[in-house]
Parts: sequence; structure tokens; C-alpha cells
Amino acid sequence: MACKSNRKVSLSEEDKKQGGSQRIDTIDFPEEKLVKGWIAGVDFPVLIFRQVFKNKDGSKGILYLVCSDLECDADALKAIHKKRWKVEVFHKTLKSNAAMAKSPSHTVLTQSDHLFMSIYSAFRLEVLASSHPETLALGTRRL
Repeated sequence: MACKSNRKVSLSEEDKKQGGSQRIDTIDFPEEKLVKGWIAGVDFPVLIFRQVFKNKDGSKGILYLVCSDLECDADALKAIHKKRWKVEVFHKTLKSNAAMAKSPSHTVLTQSDHLFMSIYSAFRLEVLASSHPETLALGTRRL
């Protein structure tokens, strides 16, 4: 999963025990390599990967990916995050475009109806977007 750049990280178990942690964005990561580390507040080691990419506007973006599977490699970690990001976009669609969070209902039946219709409308919006990709760009859809 992605991690914020202000999270505190220790790169050795001794540093973690002594409380010697630093912000993740101040650490010099090797290019395309996974680094074993300990995140503050987490009792077990994790793998940390810094992914550098270019945004559409030409600016540079940095994403810090964290994985608790110590046997994972960089390609698998990037693939997992790519799949997970699609779920995040779907949740954004449900919340923003399908008005899932704006339910005026108070009973179980009306809440479940609103939930079903929100999911259905998000599905229909995705079908519409896939049939007209030139007019509806992913992540910018509005009902």
C-alpha cells in the first residue's frame, strides 16, 4: 500500500529500539530496490519501495510503497499497487459520483436500497465510460 512521505521509518532494528527514526522522504533509496525497514507504530518489518514517476503535467511524483510480505519483489509490489489503485478509483466513483455517502435514509431497508442503487449507478457509469472512452476520462466523470 502507499505510504505518506512524512511517516517515520527506521532502517535497522537497533534504530527502531532506540527510537532513531526519520521521515521516509529524507531517506536516500537505491533506484528500483526494495529496502527493509520498520515503520513507527508497526511492530514488524516491512519492505519499502520508492517509485518515481512523471505526472501528466510533466512534474515529478514520488510514491512510497510498503509491503509486509518480505518475500515480495519490486515488480510484484508495483503490480499489486496498480490493481489496488483501480479499487480506489471505484471507491471515489461511489463516494463522489454515485452519492453513496449522501444517503438521506434512516431505516435498514432504505439504506440498503440507496447502497444498491449507488453501486448500480457506478457500474452503469463505468459501462458508459468504456463504450465512449473519448468523452469520459477515468477519474473525471460527473453525473
